[in-house]
Amino acid sequence: MACRTAFIIAISAALLAAPSAFAQGAEPTGVWLTQAGDARVKISKCGGGICGVIVGLKEPIDQATGKPQVDDKNPNPALKQRPMIGLPLFSGMSPSGPNKWSGQIYNADDGGTYASSVSVTGADTLKVEGCVGALCGGENWTRVGR
Repeated sequence: MACRTAFIIAISAALLAAPSAFAQGAEPTGVWLTQAGDARVKISKCGGGICGVIVGLKEPIDQATGKPQVDDKNPNPALKQRPMIGLPLFSGMSPSGPNKWSGQIYNADDGGTYASSVSVTGADTLKVEGCVGALCGGENWTRVGR
């Protein structure tokens, strides 16, 4: 009976320790679906940090033009015609804590670049946050496949 109780305690301890073990080695690399479900972003290791690039769109064709979506909200006229698929979103994203990277994120919805951080908060959840001054917002992205 004591052996069985010790076994149950050992299994329980292992299960309780699993989330902290995950948290220590979580990587954001892979393909992620934005919270709105309108884009898929591939995150890769890049130098000492991470890079994120749009690899798919829910609506890849612009309804008004019948052509692939472009970065038409970009304030730089030279960049307004670059394709959305392949568009880099992260810049300077380097480690800033356990399972956290900080740098800048480009928002194709308004053409702005903002201070940002990304954190792995679960096996299939990535918290993406951005700030303009004191105003901050965020959303959770979901891992696509494994």
